[in-house]
Amino acid sequence: MNALLKDVGSSTLPSLADIEAAARVVYREFQATPQYRWGLSSQRLGTDCWIKHENHTPVGAFKIRGGLTYFNALSQAGTLPKEVISATRGNHGQSMGWAARAHGVACTIVVPRGNSLEKNAAMRALGVTLIEHGEDFQESREYAMHLAIERGGHMVPSFHADLLSGVSTYWWEFMLAVPQLDVVYVPIGQGSGACSAIAAKLALGRKLRIVGVVSAHATTYADSLAAGHVVEAPVSTRLADGMACRIADPAALDILLPQLDHIVKVSDDEVAQAMRDLYADTHNVAEGAGAASFAAAMQERAQLKGQVVGTTLCGGNVDSATVARVLDPHASRFA
Repeated sequence: MNALLKDVGSSTLPSLADIEAAARVVYREFQATPQYRWGLSSQRLGTDCWIKHENHTPVGAFKIRGGLTYFNALSQAGTLPKEVISATRGNHGQSMGWAARAHGVACTIVVPRGNSLEKNAAMRALGVTLIEHGEDFQESREYAMHLAIERGGHMVPSFHADLLSGVSTYWWEFMLAVPQLDVVYVPIGQGSGACSAIAAKLALGRKLRIVGVVSAHATTYADSLAAGHVVEAPVSTRLADGMACRIADPAALDILLPQLDHIVKVSDDEVAQAMRDLYADTHNVAEGAGAASFAAAMQERAQLKGQVVGTTLCGGNVDSATVARVLDPHASRFA
């Protein structure tokens, strides 16, 4: 692994000063994304519902924030490599592609076979050299690590302190903009989003509850948190590719275990319904992982009366054919 790879524990989460510095890096590329209290979504949930629109970044997802701060850290240290290599289901790869291009660094990304065609196209449009290898993200990740060693490239992990500092800026924005939040629902893929929500909460001294959301068809984080150690779990989600993780990251678990209020598992059918709801209520397109937060809140809506709920439309990168199927009332269910 990289010499620069740092252990990330609760004591080394980004501080308020770190997050503010990261925001200055992020805002060179784009400004803070909006958050709105959508009337129809609040009516549907039965209480005040705020949605943070990370689908409005230049790559349509929150991951770009981490890519920008990761490469900034390399640049500041004078250690920019000739090539970075990483694995993704799409949004992390776009983040890497965007930041690598800005720094004049070659970028190779490994994706599983059968990955989203439109995410693949978006990565290539950013100058990424794309390799399809493996049946799932974990196999792609292992192959990317092999390539980095073989070619002397810089392997960028999906979970790293310099990624967290950037991703934390979106939760920092959200909590500053809506200080009355009582609870937020956070999708978990490899853990950077949820750990960054925790970092922002601690940095700002907020008391809101953070609820983790996993796919019911990719339960490594739910199983690992219950067991207190990494538990591998099969992945069968057909819709929430951004949450299709087979092996939890132990550093992420160390942060999540003492800080998450609880975990909610959402099925592909619930995610599909949330995608429909978000489209009807906000006319924004959500990818599967991008709708999972709202799906989880809807699952628990009976317990949320009178509370101010924060959800995140953390990505909108979904293939057109998938959107058409989700919105088609005559299409078969996803489970």
